[in-house]
Amino acid sequence: MYHSISNEYQKSPPPSAPPIPPPYSQPPVTGIPVTPPPPPPQFQIPINTSSGNWSTGLCDCCSDCSTCCLTCWLPCVTFGQVAEIIDQGSTPCVASAGIYGLLCYFTGCACIYSGFYRTRLRKQYMLPESPCSDFLVHCCCECCALCQEHRHLKNQGFDMSTGWRGNMERQNRGLTMSSPVIPEGMSR
Repeated sequence: MYHSISNEYQKSPPPSAPPIPPPYSQPPVTGIPVTPPPPPPQFQIPINTSSGNWSTGLCDCCSDCSTCCLTCWLPCVTFGQVAEIIDQGSTPCVASAGIYGLLCYFTGCACIYSGFYRTRLRKQYMLPESPCSDFLVHCCCECCALCQEHRHLKNQGFDMSTGWRGNMERQNRGLTMSSPVIPEGMSR
């Protein structure tokens, strides 16, 4: 009697996992309307490509005394402001200035780090590599190079003290839309 029951178990198919449902191409219906998030705003980088040259010379430090003084006493702050604009806000001024300061304090070779940013600035604004290579400019004339980059971005219309976000907010204020004028309702 028990022998026939064990044969029945052997004849049944082995258990298997339940079938995996196909992935949803659309989210399941929950009764709550779901709309996709709006695309991120596109910002325009103010670029003056008419001349293709630096707006000031490498040794024109005294043409902007505030930048010259800031760079002489706190080059890490000048570098941080320049780097934030070049990075389009992805790296805050404080972070870039901190990295620059630490490199300068521990290695004395912050000029290599700032030379990379000079190269990026030149490529963004299609500027010539003058008077020599970017790294050599920063190794020999670090303060002058930082001043020149800072002045160039100022002359492009950036307010260096407000950073990337402040400049984009200032730019977008001019693009705000006003509500449409609606004529008055029916009158008798």
